[in-house]
This record gives sequence, structure tokens and C-alpha cells, in this order.
Amino acid sequence: MIPTSFDYVRAGSVREALGLLALGDGTKVIAGGHSLLPMMRFRLVQAPKLVDISRLEELRGVQEYKKGLRIGATTTYAELARHPLVRERCPVIAEVAADIADIQVRNRGTIGGSLAHADPASDMPAVMMALDAEFQLRSKKGGRRTARAREFFKGAFVTDMTEEELFTDILVPGMGRNAAVYVSFDSAASGYALAGVCASIGRKRATISDISVAVTGVAEVVFLAGALERMKDTKCDAAVLAAAAKEAVAGLEIAGDVHAPSSYRRHIAEVAIIRAVERAYQRAGA
Repeated sequence: MIPTSFDYVRAGSVREALGLLALGDGTKVIAGGHSLLPMMRFRLVQAPKLVDISRLEELRGVQEYKKGLRIGATTTYAELARHPLVRERCPVIAEVAADIADIQVRNRGTIGGSLAHADPASDMPAVMMALDAEFQLRSKKGGRRTARAREFFKGAFVTDMTEEELFTDILVPGMGRNAAVYVSFDSAASGYALAGVCASIGRKRATISDISVAVTGVAEVVFLAGALERMKDTKCDAAVLAAAAKEAVAGLEIAGDVHAPSSYRRHIAEVAIIRAVERAYQRAGA
């Protein structure tokens, strides 16, 4: 299909982009375009105007933030995958970015665009939730505000953002002695996760002192698997982990589709949880 007609503006500054969004006429922001343009082609989204922010340098790049990272929203996956500070401070982000889609998508697709799009099968939302990251948003009327990743995703393609807000930065806290691992089973056709899990674990000697596990691909929205909190104060006992993984997905209404039946998705979600926790546990003790 062909998108409906629209106007195109290349923003010369963040202020100009915010002014255009403040008009409240349904204007959409575009950076890499890998999420928005396919939806426009299928007329799932119709926008009277696109505001291109891809050349705004103030929205791009990686800087040190306290003991963690500040990542600009228009930073591409390719930049994240090779950035030395990301690989040092939070290697799981670099690892996930390096494995997203193909080289064309990694060179043009942006992390902020993916997070704002909130595809329920996307990889990065699970990573950001497990790491307890924060997102910085701006609007002309409301100024700046910060939203926790764990409160940002509201449903399939639905977030806490308003139409007038611009996603500007991601704040990733320092990992300390924690370690994180992402494990996914991907669709061979699309590359999206049939089930994906990010586990962040802290250890005191052999005992788990902190754990956060986020799951994507199996529900209408990415979610924290609270059942895994029972792993605290254990030494990653296999039986306890298997029971917690089963409980984490037991109550979910998992829809089957052409890519995988619901029973298979449930099974691989459990497997991904177990593998992510075990690998993060081992990495934290290295």
C-alpha cells in the first residue's frame, strides 16, 4: 500500500521540533523511520506531517552519566554496538544492539525510536526495564520530565508519552557489581522476539543479592517477572529457578499466530528466563 499524503519538515533544532509537535495536529516524529514508515504504508498510522529529527546532534551520542550512561534518543544501534563506553559500563546494551535485525536497520534505526514505538516483541524495552533505566521527555508546554522504563510501556504500541512530547535521552544507572544478559528466541522471518528475556543479577559471593527479570514477545506489553524475586538469597538453585520461570508465565494469555502457537511461546519463554538468569548469575560471579 501507499501512505496517505503528508508534509515533511526537517527540524533545525529541538525547539523547532517541539513547536511543531505542540500544534496538536497529529504530527509525528521520524528519525530512522524503520518503525513508523511501515505502519504508514499499511495505513495503520496516518500523519499530516513528519518532523525529521535525525540530524539534531544534541539528541545523539553516548556520555558518562554518574556511574552509568546517558544515551541520546537518535543514537543508532550500530553506534551503541561499537561504543567503548557502552561496552564498558553496560555491555548487554551493546550485545543486544549488535544483534538487532540486519546491518541496514542497525545503521539507521534509533534506540529512542524503538522505545517510543513500544512494539511488544521489541528487544530493548526488556533491557531497559531490567536495568531500571529512565527516559527523558520534553514538550513545549510541559518542559522536561523523566519517566521510569518500568512505568513507561502501557500496552502494544502504547506508552506514557503524549503526542506533544519528544523522547530526548535514556539514563542508564550504573551496574555496580550487577551483570545483565539478554536471551531471545527470534522469528526467522522477521527477526522479532517470539520470547525474549533480560536478567540483571547482583551477587554476594555465591548468593543472589539482587535480581530483575523482564520479558518481551509473549504478552501485549513487556513486563517484569516478579516471580523471579524468589531467587534472592539463593545460590541459583535449578529447581527453584524452574518453578519461578513457570510461575512467571503461568497466568499470561499468550496468543498464537503464524510464527508460533501459544504453547510453544510459553515454553520458550520459560527456557529463555532460565537461560538468562543462569548466564547473568555466572557473569556476575566472573
